[in-house]
Amino acid sequence: MRIDFVSDVSCPWCVIGLKSLEKALANLQDEIEVDMHFQPFELNPGMGPDGQDIFEHIAEKYGSSQEQQDKSREMIRQRGADLGFTFDMSARGRIYNSFDAHRLLHWAATQPSGQKALKEKLFEAYFTKGENPGSHEVLLRVAGEVGLDQDAARQVLESNTYADEVRQAEYYWQRAGIRSVPAIVINQRHLISGGQPPEVFEQALRKIAREEAMA
Repeated sequence: MRIDFVSDVSCPWCVIGLKSLEKALANLQDEIEVDMHFQPFELNPGMGPDGQDIFEHIAEKYGSSQEQQDKSREMIRQRGADLGFTFDMSARGRIYNSFDAHRLLHWAATQPSGQKALKEKLFEAYFTKGENPGSHEVLLRVAGEVGLDQDAARQVLESNTYADEVRQAEYYWQRAGIRSVPAIVINQRHLISGGQPPEVFEQALRKIAREEAMA
């Protein structure tokens, strides 16, 4: 079963979606063999290099009041805790451009360590530590932490390598109708949207696997 996980490293619901999906797949490991690919999606493609205050940004983008934002942040924090992930809301004060992170993730897919470890470490860097996922210093350090070649990673980041590929991939998923993330696409035919609970993913994946086997 091929799974394309369309997401952004600055999306908290993408963390929840991935952690939930991982729990579901652990329960299905004897039934389903999975080939996972992480696909790029930028929530804020026009964001400048210095980012923006997160409260200000969400208020501008969604019209959310401070009270609404506080409730949402607490719900996200609790969902993460239930899945074993720490959202430190006091650490994450800004939102940043994520394009270079997507370029590095694209490169990581060609390396033995793969994308998944880098993706999860980038989630931790931003949501747990409050670091800038667009910072080359942060990206290089995280790459090294997951066993990727830092010199090769630096060459990617200091050039325009994979920029066209990432933009083409983003455009592909937008044309496919993806307007929000996480979007979990199964075998390029079935879509599961949002940070669903593990049992929802498990039920959906089992149903899809059964239908595919009968097709």
